[in-house]
Amino acid sequence: MAKSLLVISRQAPWSGPSAREALDIVLAGGAFDLPIGLLFMDDGVFQLAPHQDAKALQQKDLSANLQALGLFGIDEVFACAHSLALRGLTLPASAEPLDNRAIAQLIDRYDQVITL
Repeated sequence: MAKSLLVISRQAPWSGPSAREALDIVLAGGAFDLPIGLLFMDDGVFQLAPHQDAKALQQKDLSANLQALGLFGIDEVFACAHSLALRGLTLPASAEPLDNRAIAQLIDRYDQVITL
């Protein structure tokens, strides 16, 4: 039986390759039917913000990767409610908000956790 994997994305989409790498890991795991979840925390919640202009920052747009999560069977997408509130962001319908206690419970549910 495949081990479950939780990827925690903590980096803003424009701060380097970590945000893209987190999404690539999740999509690859989904392609192989790995039980996988994705949690956005800290500046990683900026990946969920709408209307980002990646070209202005000379970065690749990650929105297509985020939209593809469902196509790869990735239904477990979460965001830290505290991180969202600190940054003044509202949560899109594609992610479930979690408080700190729920995040701890979520991490305990998975066999392996990768933080980027």
